[in-house]
Amino acid sequence: MDFVKRWIEDSPFARALGIELTELEEGRARLHLPFNEALTNGDQVMHGGCAASLAALGAQAVTRATLGKESGPWHTAALQVNYLAAAKSQGVSAEARLLRRGKELCFVEVVVKGDDDRDIAHITCVARARFGAAAPSLVVSEGDHGEADPGRMGPHIGKIPFIGGRGIAVEHMVGGTSRLVMPWSDQNADAAGGVHEGALLALLDTAGAMASWAVTGFGPYKASTPSMQAQIISPPPKDDLVAYGRNVQRDQELFWSDVEVAGASDGRVYARGTVIYRIVT
Repeated sequence: MDFVKRWIEDSPFARALGIELTELEEGRARLHLPFNEALTNGDQVMHGGCAASLAALGAQAVTRATLGKESGPWHTAALQVNYLAAAKSQGVSAEARLLRRGKELCFVEVVVKGDDDRDIAHITCVARARFGAAAPSLVVSEGDHGEADPGRMGPHIGKIPFIGGRGIAVEHMVGGTSRLVMPWSDQNADAAGGVHEGALLALLDTAGAMASWAVTGFGPYKASTPSMQAQIISPPPKDDLVAYGRNVQRDQELFWSDVEVAGASDGRVYARGTVIYRIVT
């Protein structure tokens, strides 16, 4: 299983965050992420993108170890992230457990806990091994309206430590729609040289949140992400990424926003998902 450990250690993104693979055995993996102010929302609370990143890494670690070194390339085809509590001023650990093995799919459950042993997030993942198959033909995003109004909040989002560390910037954020860009950065790379799934998920999560804020507008409100569902259609290559968010439903304090993540150079869609966001106005 050394090839799995090397995959994590050789990932610039995992190194930038400080993620460590602490245990790996048949059907199970454990990772740890020490507390770092650079990984927070700016209020000592670890950003939700850290939990999503740990889930993707944990699910793939279990899948790679289960299906073997020759089963690649791999990607996390789908994941459902439920955020249970905030991890404030503490590190977190993720335990990934194989639920079921298929021929090319592994179903994996990931539980993220704080250093105080409190449950932080619960994630279910479907990870896929392609067994040398050629990359799929991807659809091209229709993009959006092309407007560029970041609103009052947009210019400040990059000041959030974890978001700024990923290089994410808001181009548009009004009228229930958002458009965010994440320029290519070595610190967002995976071991294969493309954009790491964790960085992609951080972009998707943020685009969904910003589409929700684009409904209410700026205000002294309490907000959080209770849940996120994401589908990674294909691992993104070395490229700038753009995320298009669109709020599709509001029910009092809850907002449902669909997000599409595409390559900036060719518009091909690499991921899509729905972010459930909560804003108490």
